Amino acid sequence: MRKTCVVFTGLVISLTSLFQLSAITVLSHICLGIMCITFTLRLYYKLLELLRWNPGIHPFQSYLDYDSSLTDKETVMLVEEVVLLIAFAVSEIKRLLFIDNMIDSIKFVVLLYLLTYVGIVTNGLTLVIAAVIAVFSLPLLYKKQQVRIRRAARTIRAFVKRIKKLFLSLYETVRPSAAPAPAPPAIPAPKQKAKSK
Repeated sequence: MRKTCVVFTGLVISLTSLFQLSAITVLSHICLGIMCITFTLRLYYKLLELLRWNPGIHPFQSYLDYDSSLTDKETVMLVEEVVLLIAFAVSEIKRLLFIDNMIDSIKFVVLLYLLTYVGIVTNGLTLVIAAVIAVFSLPLLYKKQQVRIRRAARTIRAFVKRIKKLFLSLYETVRPSAAPAPAPPAIPAPKQKAKSK
């Protein structure tokens, strides 16, 4: 719980400060704040070592010993995942923009239209802050209101299913019927030779 509070508070304060300051300034101030704490602790432990009250233990040795480097195999796997994700995103956007499926493209158009209104009302930073708050608060809300949320989700799912059926039936009535396939040419029956008597 304490770690979650520290991470949540740090993220919200950092993102909120981006409204007034640039990202470089915020990052520099965060690093300076961390270094003020670590530098003070390091000097304190060094002083204790000089006074022979401490056997020379580095206060951050566990962080320094932690190996965060990637092996060649992990690097290849990570790059493959990123490349696959980018390729999937490009193919999906291409499919939606050039109308491979009419229904999916209509959904995409509606989403883009709604995003224009969202862009007028808020900016990207506000949405990021709202997403961070949602990520930290939604699990607790779901845990406390699980029954109501499931009931609401079932109702919304049924409503979406009805709307989808309505649109599909409208699409089927508007869609032109396929031209009948031409009948295959009739093959004349082979003539049988008359038997001579």
